[in-house]
Amino acid sequence: MAPRMLVTGGAGFIGGAVVTAALAAGWQVRVLDSLRPDVHASDSYDAVMETPGAELVVGDVGDRRVVDRCLHEVDVVCHQAAKVGLGVDISDAPDYVASNSLATAVLLAAMRDAQVGRLVMASSMVVYGEGLYRDGDRLVAAPPRAREALEAGRFEPTSSSGEPLEPALIDEDRACDPRNVYAATKYEQELLARDWARSTGGRAALLRYHNVYGPRMPQGTPYAGVASLFRSALERGEAPRVFEDGRQRRDFVHVRDVAGANLAAADWTAGVDAGTVRAFNVASGEVHTIGEFAAALAQAMGGPAPVVTGEFRMGDVRHITASSARIRAELGWRPQVPFDAGVREFASAALRPPAGRP
Repeated sequence: MAPRMLVTGGAGFIGGAVVTAALAAGWQVRVLDSLRPDVHASDSYDAVMETPGAELVVGDVGDRRVVDRCLHEVDVVCHQAAKVGLGVDISDAPDYVASNSLATAVLLAAMRDAQVGRLVMASSMVVYGEGLYRDGDRLVAAPPRAREALEAGRFEPTSSSGEPLEPALIDEDRACDPRNVYAATKYEQELLARDWARSTGGRAALLRYHNVYGPRMPQGTPYAGVASLFRSALERGEAPRVFEDGRQRRDFVHVRDVAGANLAAADWTAGVDAGTVRAFNVASGEVHTIGEFAAALAQAMGGPAPVVTGEFRMGDVRHITASSARIRAELGWRPQVPFDAGVREFASAALRPPAGRP
């Protein structure tokens, strides 16, 4: 009998791609998703049920009775369910903590009782905070950027002497430094998974996603990723609005590659020692600026060139790009979608309908 994977959040953007890839690889797949109306369109149930072979359970990861039922005869849990995005303001904090931290605690407790010992969990680059920089011969973490500097258009993190720091690739062994509510809950998810593995002998892969984009991205929500916001603006005939000076460095990784990383991680959990927990950066290995992404998308869609606004959001990081050496070496994963091809595909790919709409 084929192994069974439980994908929490499997009706979502990344979770849905994981479901599709897992089914194609021969897994039996069970999906647990709340289909929250502030996240999902009204046809989300039909979209999942139309995926041949997927079993859908509608419910919340924070509901222990539902989770207990979903863990029956499961070999590995792929935990994608989470409230994502930077958030609007501190009033979002209770929902982030309940949806991410508390729900993960419920899931892990249920996995212990059900004796399900393999976990692949969606984490995020945001756990690193401002990322890694070079200050002369030293690698340093940048301090938080001051509002006064941002208002004056001084966007680059600076050293103690006031000189701009040089961005560097960050690896998984660097200290985490979450700087907003979402980041704090993602890091807490990681800490909970580590404790679960130590106390139960479980095996966990913590996948720190970088800027994921691709078909079926969400739209029409303040929590959508920047790629979706640019695409929506261009569809309205408007120029994409790029915050700060557009030179923020990111790693844009295609959602199909992220799904592939999840399957590689699921296989990895079957072969490592009990109690093993490992974080992996899921990144393309190519550095691009947000302005470059906006310009490439505008060109692919034949739309107006991006407008650099100078606006900023407190809690945003300036540069965050990662080394993907560990996942390549230890999981044998390689990204398959080049940046230019991925952006061209994204320019015309179907997006998810706005929340609450068919």
